[in-house]
Amino acid sequence: MLLYYQIFILACLLVFFGILVKNLFDLHFFSRTATAFPSVSILVPARNEAHNIERCVTSLLAQDYPNFDVLVLNDHSTDNTGEILARLQCRDARLKVLNGKDLPHGWLGKAWACQQLSEAATGELLLFTDADTVHRPDAVRRSVATLLSTQSDMLTAVPYQIMLSFWEKIGVPLVHFLIMCFLPMSQVWNSRNTAFAFACGQFILFRRAFYEKIGGHAAVRTALVEDVWLVKATKRAGGKAMVFNGIDVVSCRMYDSLAAVWQGFSKNLFAGVNYNYAGMFGIVLMMSACFIAPYFFVLCSFFVEPFSVSWFWLPLVHVLLAIAMRLIIAWRFKLPTLSAWSHLLSIGLFVAIALNSMQLIWSGKGAEWKGRRYDFSKSL
Repeated sequence: MLLYYQIFILACLLVFFGILVKNLFDLHFFSRTATAFPSVSILVPARNEAHNIERCVTSLLAQDYPNFDVLVLNDHSTDNTGEILARLQCRDARLKVLNGKDLPHGWLGKAWACQQLSEAATGELLLFTDADTVHRPDAVRRSVATLLSTQSDMLTAVPYQIMLSFWEKIGVPLVHFLIMCFLPMSQVWNSRNTAFAFACGQFILFRRAFYEKIGGHAAVRTALVEDVWLVKATKRAGGKAMVFNGIDVVSCRMYDSLAAVWQGFSKNLFAGVNYNYAGMFGIVLMMSACFIAPYFFVLCSFFVEPFSVSWFWLPLVHVLLAIAMRLIIAWRFKLPTLSAWSHLLSIGLFVAIALNSMQLIWSGKGAEWKGRRYDFSKSL
C-alpha cells in the first residue's frame, strides 16, 4: 500500500509539473509596439503609504504614454501620506488627489477606495495599481498595446517582487508557486468556468465600459481578494480577462517582514477559497502529502528500510521534483533561489498561515488589514 501511495504522489507531482511547463509558454510578456493611445486614468488607493507613495506616483508621472492622468485617493491616512501627495500635486497637473469618504457598511476598504477613484476618473481605460508599486516608463504604453491587441476587457500582470528579508524570500514566492503549478493559466481566458480565475491587484487594466458593465468594484465590495473576484465577474459577464508576466514593467515590495507576510496571507488565503473549510483543509492535506511528507519518509527510511523504493527513492524523487519546480519558477520570475532550497520551510509556513486564516474566521475575530477588521464569510 505504501508503494501505491508513493506512486500516487509522484503522479500528482508530475501533473503539477506539467501545468507549470504549460504555464511557462502561456504566460507572456506585454507587447512592445503600440499603435493606438486611448486615454488612461491611473488609479491608486493609498492608506498610510507615506513610505511608498512618492516613489509610486513619481514612476507613474514618468510614463512615456501621451494620454493619461493619475488619481490617488488618500484613504483616511494617519501618517503624512496626505502632505506628500499635496506636494506632488503642486508639481504636476496630471496628478489629482482625492480625500476618501467614510467607509459605508458592507464594503471593504480597498474596494470602496477603488470605486471612488473610478467614479472620478475620465479615461477610456482604467489602470488600478497599488501604492507600493514602481512602474517602468513604458508600463502603461505596453499594457494598453497588449489589451488592444488581445482584444481583452481586463488584463493583469504578475509584478517583479522585491524581497529583502529572510521571511519575505520564504513566504512571498508561495504566490508564484501556487499559480504556476496549480492553475492552468490559459483557462483564465479560454474557459468560462469561474473556478479558473486569477488577478494581481497590484496591476489591473480595464476597459472602462466593461468595468461599468460588471458594476465596478461594487460587484466585489465584500471580497477580500477583490482582484480574483473581478476576474470572476468579468467571465460571468462574457468578458475576456488575461494574465501576463509583468516583471519587466512593474515591481512591488508586497511585505517587509514575517509579521506582514503572516497577516497579509492570513487575510487572503481562506477568503480565496470562498471561506470553504472543506476546501481549505483539502488544500492543506494535499500540500502536506505532496511537499512535507516526502522529507519525513526520506528521514525515516534510515530507521525503517534504508534505501528502499517506498521509503527512500520515491520520496527523494518527490523532494527533488518539488525543488526543481521551485527553481524553474525562481528563474522565470527572478525570485531568490532561497525559496526553492527552503521549500520545506516555505510549505510549512503555508500550512501554518492556512490554519490561522481559518481560525480567524472560526473565532469570529475576522481578518485585519490597514487598521480595519473584516469578516464577510457569513454574507456569502
